[in-house]
Amino acid sequence: QVQPVESGGRVVQPGGSLRLSCAASVFTLDYYAIGWVRQAPRKVRGGVSCISSRDSSTYYADSVKERFTISRDNAKNTVYLQMNSLKAEDTAVYYCAADPIPVGCTVGPVGYEYWGQGTQVTVSS
Repeated sequence: QVQPVESGGRVVQPGGSLRLSCAASVFTLDYYAIGWVRQAPRKVRGGVSCISSRDSSTYYADSVKERFTISRDNAKNTVYLQMNSLKAEDTAVYYCAADPIPVGCTVGPVGYEYWGQGTQVTVSS
């Protein structure tokens, strides 16, 4: 079954940093565009960032630009989301999603075929 697995979520203080991981055991992530999507309480899912499959181009939502960085480690079959300068409004369940498209990616929940179960990030003092 094609399902990415997220990890790394926890409680962190405002201004802190966290790195989320998206890993796969039965498929090769570098053949997929990978997106990070988050859902805060009582809100719809919103895009955070994505990385394309072929050339690893990266894209970000305006709300996380200059604070978050998405990257791939193909040797570990893992995509990371490095989150710095975290704010209370970053509190959400973060999902990793995969789409087998050859070029580009979408910053948002639309179009991804395979989804992980999510990992909770809580930014609180």
